[in-house]
Amino acid sequence: MKAITNGKFILPDENDNFAVKTGRVLLYDENIIQSILPASDFDAARDGVASDDIFDAGGCYVSPGFLNVHIHGCGGADTMDEDADALTTIRKKQAEMGVTAFLPTTMTCPWDEIAGALTRVRTAMKMRGVGAEILGAHMEGPFISPAEKGSQEETNILPADFAKLAPFSDVVRLVTLAPEELPLSDTTKPHLTETSPEEHDWSFIEQCENAGVIVSIGHTAATYEMAAAAVRSHGVHHFTHLFNAMTGLHHRRPGTVGAALDTDARVELICDNIHIAPAVQRLVWRLKGPDSLILVTDSMSACGIGDGTYTFGGHEVTVRGERATLADGTIAASIATMNRCIHRFWQNTGAPIEQVITTVTKTPAKDLGLYEGRGSLAPGKRADITIFDDALAIHATIVGGVQVC
Repeated sequence: MKAITNGKFILPDENDNFAVKTGRVLLYDENIIQSILPASDFDAARDGVASDDIFDAGGCYVSPGFLNVHIHGCGGADTMDEDADALTTIRKKQAEMGVTAFLPTTMTCPWDEIAGALTRVRTAMKMRGVGAEILGAHMEGPFISPAEKGSQEETNILPADFAKLAPFSDVVRLVTLAPEELPLSDTTKPHLTETSPEEHDWSFIEQCENAGVIVSIGHTAATYEMAAAAVRSHGVHHFTHLFNAMTGLHHRRPGTVGAALDTDARVELICDNIHIAPAVQRLVWRLKGPDSLILVTDSMSACGIGDGTYTFGGHEVTVRGERATLADGTIAASIATMNRCIHRFWQNTGAPIEQVITTVTKTPAKDLGLYEGRGSLAPGKRADITIFDDALAIHATIVGGVQVC
């Protein structure tokens, strides 16, 4: 048995809303949180915990481990790398950022390269004790819109086809889709840009749902009507990096962004202050709140390395400071760490820290259907724990009861 003492614990209250509590001790063993008890009770009995197994948090926050559902790479490694050690590098670096579990994210590459990446993710999912846990993969493409491809390669975009995804349904937890690119029900009609939801065949989403794969709207030129129909009529509840690579909010054409904000779907937000301005972060916070907002990094391999020229999705990317751009100036993936994103969002919004932490723990765990076993500090849940200070510097990351950072 091990213990964490002298911390500001972020714990669920009687209504399952997070609150900061002091004067507590958290007891855990391999994998599982055993109990959370008043410090006075622990001091009286010590519950058989050896002195070497007591972690004094020194007044830092003790939080559920962070979950990152959208991350391509970091530390010089990328999910698409054929190097067998790439995912191990990412796992170790994610743990340094306070992440205890994540979804390695693929790019819109030739299908055989995507299949190879998913195969490597499948193998890595079985590995333990080397850093953050891999929960599965996020397929960001190739089922997207050429009109909103961002830094994805247009020549590799494919029509949505569940037959391609099916052999990897045990690996893929999340797939990004442009719903307007779904095939038309009447295949004799031309596929025009402006089509109504009723004209499309939505079976791909149903097949994904039946296989336990979450569909996320992103890299899309969808109208408000199309995106809203996907949520309200077809069960989609996730939007990939809100605002980026999708039709924006206009007062007469609400677009994909309008549908994301006008429904109860959960939305990803990249809070590096490059992809999303602080004022917009505040607006989204007021509209969505902690239970419908998921902070992500969407980071590339250059994360944690510094300025230079890198390759991402087959494109040359230049990194200067906090900004990564293609040759034409298009913003590419971020180079932000999860703890920096959390800190910036906390500063930009002034939201209570326990609600900010909800967006990287409880909310993504619920989104992935994993909240019964992770996403909060409670007896019986996995001992995935992150300890950080007021600057969001990470003091310890514990994955499945093992301190990995």
